[in-house]
Amino acid sequence: MIKYLGSKRTLIPTLSRLGQASGAKTALDLFTGTTRVAQAFKKVGMNVIASDIASYSECFGKTWIELDGDSANHTELAEALGDLQNLRGEAGYFTEKFCIEARYFQPKNGERVDAIRERIESDYRGTWLYYPLLTSLILGADRVDSTTGIQMAFLKGWASRSGNSLELRDPELLAGSGESIRGDALEIVKHLPPVELAYLDPPYNQHRYFSNYHVWESLVRWDKPDTYGIANKRLDARDAEMKSPFNSKKTMAKALEQLVADLKCETMVLSYNNESWLSRSDLLDIAGKKGHVEIVDFDFKRYVGSQIGVFNKAGERVGIPGAKRNIEHIVIAGEKSIVQRMVASIK
Repeated sequence: MIKYLGSKRTLIPTLSRLGQASGAKTALDLFTGTTRVAQAFKKVGMNVIASDIASYSECFGKTWIELDGDSANHTELAEALGDLQNLRGEAGYFTEKFCIEARYFQPKNGERVDAIRERIESDYRGTWLYYPLLTSLILGADRVDSTTGIQMAFLKGWASRSGNSLELRDPELLAGSGESIRGDALEIVKHLPPVELAYLDPPYNQHRYFSNYHVWESLVRWDKPDTYGIANKRLDARDAEMKSPFNSKKTMAKALEQLVADLKCETMVLSYNNESWLSRSDLLDIAGKKGHVEIVDFDFKRYVGSQIGVFNKAGERVGIPGAKRNIEHIVIAGEKSIVQRMVASIK
């Protein structure tokens, strides 16, 4: 799985136990990101809907949530990956934008990305292999990047892993069924069918995932957009429609309240942390609309990028590292006996 800010990797065992204890057979992961949580629910037998506004997230959802690994032709996938792996690199848009103008990847790997991505578009668009092959390419590129994990900036010097050669691997499809939907959560939730369990992990601060992972967005869309700034972000990242009410302190609470009101589920699980704009009482009030509420807290090491500090264009530190720990909160709301059973499963 790619390096991802806000990833729930360390919470997956807990969220899996909560899902199982809920007894749910259908689930929704509304801000799915890398689909880690949706995958966890699928692995314990749920039929999952994974949704996000990002194109790269939809790609992961089409691969790991929508496809049934039991019925997929793994030989066909392996042969396609082998053919792509053997392609010679050829410099193009990706190399120019993300290896030369901005140093996210070494040129030898950027050239491979260009060649592989062009072949996927020309030979596999419209086939069931399209999204698994794109997912494999993103995973391979992530293993040879030169960032701390987010794409707001690249490292001053090359990361040691960036010198490795890009390698395509089997994305390891999961057995079971599901659905991947791309769109704005506030609009999508109005049209989704009822589910037994809904998981929410919305943004709680100003950081926008569209900008944080703009390289993956452009790699999936392959629209070769104009860019701006040292980080070569997509120009459309500046558009008003790309700004979410969840990224504004003034509108975040109201947006979450409306989302929860429109959510059709028996039990809701909501993640947030102590760095958010919402207080504990705010979350209790909002989640309380779904029934009995309990909150479980977890202490975790913060994302590595927060510990490095802030640097200017010359590579000089101009800011100080942030806190090393934060508190992750899991809010569970619904019918009291179900909520209490879920909490007991992780005590």
